[in-house]
Amino acid sequence: MQKFYTFQNLDKENACHHLVTQKEPNSPYYFSLALHTEERPQEILKNREKVKTLYPNKKFIVANQTHSANVNTIQEPKELGWRSLDDAIENCDALITNQKDIVLTILTADCVPILLFDPIKNVVGAVHAGWRGTQQQIVVKTVKKMEQEFHSNPKDIIAGVAPSIGKCCYEVDWGVAQHFKDVPNSYEKKGEKYMLDLPYINKIQLLNIGVKRENIELSNICTSCDVKNYFSYRKENGCSGRFMSLIGLK
Repeated sequence: MQKFYTFQNLDKENACHHLVTQKEPNSPYYFSLALHTEERPQEILKNREKVKTLYPNKKFIVANQTHSANVNTIQEPKELGWRSLDDAIENCDALITNQKDIVLTILTADCVPILLFDPIKNVVGAVHAGWRGTQQQIVVKTVKKMEQEFHSNPKDIIAGVAPSIGKCCYEVDWGVAQHFKDVPNSYEKKGEKYMLDLPYINKIQLLNIGVKRENIELSNICTSCDVKNYFSYRKENGCSGRFMSLIGLK
């Protein structure tokens, strides 16, 4: 049976649906959902069809994630990047929409996926934040885009920070850690290395932009520690599998 992770705060909202996929040993490539890696596309599409059966009338949006800080607004119900890389949204790492027949998706294997929902303006967002995206404050830019495009108030936004590599396992050098030296408690020094806490930093960025503390839920799941259920690029020495975080309006 297919397993999924969901957030308690988003589960309470009747106007949106969301989930985070997990590994499934009996599915092709352990239920990887990435078309951009080396797996056979027809097998990945079988996995994607399983996801689509949960939302059969929705159009799925997939971006070509490049560790940018680019945010794209989806304004029409047209499937993009779901069956082929050819029509994926180029050079984009965050998506927002107010369209009810759209599902926004993020693919990860350690980076931080963040799902956003504004229940007042009925807007959803999906964010991919690796260390580069976090350094560029992509989640802040996404919230600002929701403000600009749909007049969202950050105080109304509900956020879920999905499974990603935790401070317990994310060892980086000073070249990476230095970008976050002004964020208290963002890392711990370990010999010549630094243990970086990307989920926490994204939480701080959400708080700084005006999202309420009680509206932010962290999964507190480290993909490297819980590699049985989630793909981890670090733990699996450059795995090609990716799990998917997705959100849409009902």
